[in-house]
Amino acid sequence: MSDTDQERDQAAVEQIKGKVKDAWGSLTGDKSTEAEGKVDQVKGKARESVADAKDAIDEQRNRP
Repeated sequence: MSDTDQERDQAAVEQIKGKVKDAWGSLTGDKSTEAEGKVDQVKGKARESVADAKDAIDEQRNRP
């Protein structure tokens, strides 16, 4: 498994964790947990973007 694949997996886990926290916070009325969930989702999306950028750079390096 490549580094970017691992980065994508971690990004997906972060986003799922965030969605669960967001939903739990919303369900229980805990605004702090809800906010943490939204932050985790953004972190996951940022990690995914970093992995996409790394892939794009690798593709450019490997072009003839």
